[in-house]
Amino acid sequence: MPTLPNLSPSRDLRERVVVTDVALRDGLQNQPQHVATAGKAALMRALAAAGVPSIEATSFVSPRAVPQMADATAVIAEALTLAPLRASALAPNLKGLERAIAAGTREVAVVLSCTETMNGKNINMSLAEATRVSCETLRAARAQGLSTRAYLAVAFECPFEGPTPPERVLELGLALLEAGADEIVVADTIGAASPAQVQQLLRRLVPHLPVDRLGLHLHDTRGMGVANAYAGLELGVRRFDASAGGLGGCPFAPGASGNVATEDLVLMLEQSGFATGISLPALASAVDLAGELLGRPLGGRCMPWLRRQLARAASDGGQAARANSAGA
Repeated sequence: MPTLPNLSPSRDLRERVVVTDVALRDGLQNQPQHVATAGKAALMRALAAAGVPSIEATSFVSPRAVPQMADATAVIAEALTLAPLRASALAPNLKGLERAIAAGTREVAVVLSCTETMNGKNINMSLAEATRVSCETLRAARAQGLSTRAYLAVAFECPFEGPTPPERVLELGLALLEAGADEIVVADTIGAASPAQVQQLLRRLVPHLPVDRLGLHLHDTRGMGVANAYAGLELGVRRFDASAGGLGGCPFAPGASGNVATEDLVLMLEQSGFATGISLPALASAVDLAGELLGRPLGGRCMPWLRRQLARAASDGGQAARANSAGA
């Protein structure tokens, strides 16, 4: 595979940033084009080959509500063959957790929206009911020895209620942490935040929630996804969600476009001197595969540049091989 120029100013002793690719769950959940289990398995293998350390593989929700996730058990079975790749699954309640455990899932996630209206639209529950269900699911998962993630959805802005009060985000984060969440993922579900708003919320959370257990889940609706990730980096966040090709968007949140593209995030991190362990050329191949599965070209903002770099590297490599052959 062609290589790229050294993108990092210093590749020795770089600080590690963990990137979780969510294309298989958040990315596919509302796509009109059905993707078969074999296609999902191929995409998982491509992401693992690129060095992606963690994926969100599927969701144990009602197939009637999210038909793309109807094969959750089969997808987890495929994911378990790709160790050391971490594969998590959304388990929104005890019933979903029971299915996840039966499938052999080792890491589960819950999603708690931070507003009354979003919980009502998404799962037909009040905020108090949704908090109770999320906490009991986390406790049950931890009792079974599973690793756990907890999303705080619409943490910056709700499509129905507007800006979300930081105090409420903190209150809910503390409840999820106490219930056993290993990681609290602060989600900009509709991509409404700016870098200043990311730092404002994090400054409210970090004194009370350990920064090494905080993650950011960012959408690129307004073109600020990578900038928002950098704002989080500046305040110590080292865990980020992203989606290959920029796939994504919550089907229950009007205006929620794609997640920040994994390739854009990885390029920014590597050029900023952080280590992700992810190969950009191999990641580009995974993005192209995702595009084939959905029948349309995909790619983050860096993909035109990345494809040019890879084509140039391949051309230079071919010329060098021909020169060596002629010399021999």
